[in-house]
Amino acid sequence: MCIVARVHRVLSITVGLAVLAVAGGCSSWRVVLEPVPPADSLEERTVLDASAGDPAAAKVVLIEMDGLIADAAGGWLGGGPNPVAEFARELERAADDDRVRAIVVRINSRGGTVTGSDMAYGELMRFRRETGRPVVALLGEVAASGGYYLACGADEIVAHPTTITGSIGVITQTVQMGEALDRLGITADAIVSGPNKAMASPFGRPDPQHRVLLQAMVDDFYARFVEVVRAGRPGIEPERLPELADGRVFTGRQALAEGLVDRLGDAHDAFARARELAGVERARLVRYLRPGERTPGVHAEGRARGTGATAAEPAGGGVEINLLRIDGLDRALLPETRFLYVWSSLGG
Repeated sequence: MCIVARVHRVLSITVGLAVLAVAGGCSSWRVVLEPVPPADSLEERTVLDASAGDPAAAKVVLIEMDGLIADAAGGWLGGGPNPVAEFARELERAADDDRVRAIVVRINSRGGTVTGSDMAYGELMRFRRETGRPVVALLGEVAASGGYYLACGADEIVAHPTTITGSIGVITQTVQMGEALDRLGITADAIVSGPNKAMASPFGRPDPQHRVLLQAMVDDFYARFVEVVRAGRPGIEPERLPELADGRVFTGRQALAEGLVDRLGDAHDAFARARELAGVERARLVRYLRPGERTPGVHAEGRARGTGATAAEPAGGGVEINLLRIDGLDRALLPETRFLYVWSSLGG
């Protein structure tokens, strides 16, 4: 623990690194000393207790995957920690604790990048393989595309009746501005080493061969998604999978009927099921908090990972567009081709 001094809620200095001198005439100044944990620490807090007062009771850890899944700082839009790295960090903390007997992964995400989603899925599968502890996925308001991809790494999936899930598929959005630039008298001339080096550039014109190559990549990523679903949901009949994996979304009730989830329920039900799978009756459901985060309840609070901010008070401000908080609007306006496991209403 280090001690920090806060002056007028703005100035913060570490005691021991600086000496704070307040002049006798400055009676309006106020100094508050508070213990602050290291910035990279994780504190454990109980959010549900089924231990019957047993101090030696087992633990089940509730780990969140909120927002867009990408192997980049703050998702692919920046402004916060890498969500995949934070997810892996919490799994590692849980794996190192012998009293942790199971994991509940709560997913509230429309998906993310192809690689980011696959990396998070890989971390979850590694946890199961190396620890042998059960994992229950709890689907929140939306757990679609890459969010559902991640859920397929769990032993069982619990969804709310009103969850939106599914969207098994891949999307990449291209933009063609060549004709519009011509009308403005603007010419973009890329010097390339081969005919496909500028593939999907927004400054050119549609090229049928480029579309064929991009479609082949989408098909390859889609095949990987279907493999993950087939491995995670072996009860789905193979002939039914293509129909379910055509990109459509399902409610929680519909997903249960189709075999995409195992049961309907909430955090209490997922906690109970995790205890059953782990073979423990008494346990506490705990969450890992970062410095500055208030003690949460069992329900998701839409925090910005690693900042302690909530949905009502987003860290760093930003613009909210179609449920996405954009910390730099210019990033959203910059044309770029990405391959996504994401439920999107932005593209055709």
